[in-house]
Amino acid sequence: MSGLVVGFDLDMTLIDTRVGFLATLDALGDELGVAFPPDMVDRLGPPLDQMLEPHLHADHIPDAVARFRELYPVAAVPPTPAFPGAHEALSAVRRLGGQILLVTGKFTPNAHRHVEHLGFDIDVVYGEVWGLGKSEALRDHAASIYVGDHVHDVEGALAAGATSVSVLTGGCTREELMDAGTHVVLDDLIGFPAWLERAGASG
Repeated sequence: MSGLVVGFDLDMTLIDTRVGFLATLDALGDELGVAFPPDMVDRLGPPLDQMLEPHLHADHIPDAVARFRELYPVAAVPPTPAFPGAHEALSAVRRLGGQILLVTGKFTPNAHRHVEHLGFDIDVVYGEVWGLGKSEALRDHAASIYVGDHVHDVEGALAAGATSVSVLTGGCTREELMDAGTHVVLDDLIGFPAWLERAGASG
C-alpha cells in the first residue's frame, strides 16, 4: 500500500483515558467545590468545554478548562494505559510503509505527553480538532483511513473521503457507529492489523 497514510484518534481509541480523566476531574471539582458526576467518562471525546457546560456557569468554563489542562499532566498521563493492540496497530501501518497521524480533540500538549509516555510511533500530532474539524488534518495528509471510537470520528473520516474504521472501546455502540456511516467496526484494535492486511491485499 504505497503512500498509505492512517489517522488515529487518541482518547478511547489508542488509550483508555477514563481513570486519568476522572482523577483530573475530581481534582478540579475539589478546587471548585463541584461534584462532577463519574459518568462523564462514559462518552469521552467531545471538547472539554462542552462536557463542563451542564455543570458550570458559562463564565467559569474558560478558567475551568485552563485549570483542568494544568492538572492533567500529573493526574492523568501516568495512570493512562494504551489499549490492548494499540502498539501493534501502529506497527501494522509501519510494516506497510505507512505514515501515522494522531488527530484528536485533546489539548495538543497533553496529546504529545501521552504519545511520549507510552512510546507511540506517531509522525504528526493534530490536537484540539473535533468532528468535521478532523477532516482538514486528514485531507492535508491525504489520509486514506481514520480509526476512531466516536460517531464524530466517523463524521470526520467521511468528510475527508477516508475509510472510517471504528472500534467499540469508547462509548458508542455498533449500531450508532453503523448509522453514522462507518465502513468497518472492530471490537478493538487487536483486530486492526489483520483487517489492514486484508485491505492492503484487496487494494
